[in-house]
Amino acid sequence: MADTGTNPICLEARALECVRDDRTLFHDLDFRLDPGQALVLEGRNGSGKTSLLRILCGIRLPDAGSVNWNGSDIARLGADYLQHIAWVGHRDGMKLDLTPRENLAMARALGRPNDIGLDAALDRVELGGFEDVPTRNLSAGQQRRLALARLLVTDTTLWLLDEPFTSLDVHGILVIEQLLERHTARGGMLAVTSHHAVNLHDTPVQRINLSA
Repeated sequence: MADTGTNPICLEARALECVRDDRTLFHDLDFRLDPGQALVLEGRNGSGKTSLLRILCGIRLPDAGSVNWNGSDIARLGADYLQHIAWVGHRDGMKLDLTPRENLAMARALGRPNDIGLDAALDRVELGGFEDVPTRNLSAGQQRRLALARLLVTDTTLWLLDEPFTSLDVHGILVIEQLLERHTARGGMLAVTSHHAVNLHDTPVQRINLSA
């Protein structure tokens, strides 16, 4: 897990507001996420789930309020915050002409590498034996598991996942839920949007319904 210094690890949202096309998606939103915990964002399509994730990872600025990492606004922290987070959007973001191993090697080169081997990461998402197959030849579910395997090869604390279970069958969802539970058991943190139920039995989960 990435070294976050001597301060206690904490992600806090304070009075967040998001406006899109002159419509307020949410306002006065407060929450706190600590190590070993998960935040599950729920709500109808268009309720602001993805927008909130983008605010949490610094892609989008809030229209009001702030997001703080260890007590400091992420807008001021910049790269000092980004080194602790990993983002997987609803698109896989894989290079289809590369193999799974090559895709993971590229992800590792762009981030903070950890000590998990590329083949070991592929084994954890049940892609062992597909290491050298062009990614375009994988099924949609296998490509999604490969996209999520990128989380395993860099040293990050906060995982921000937009619809991680897209294209996965029941078994694939179970594989990824186990991956997420392993992360929180090591003191990691999650923020997830999903139209599927997110079953993290051993992880304290905070749920926010943006349609409420």
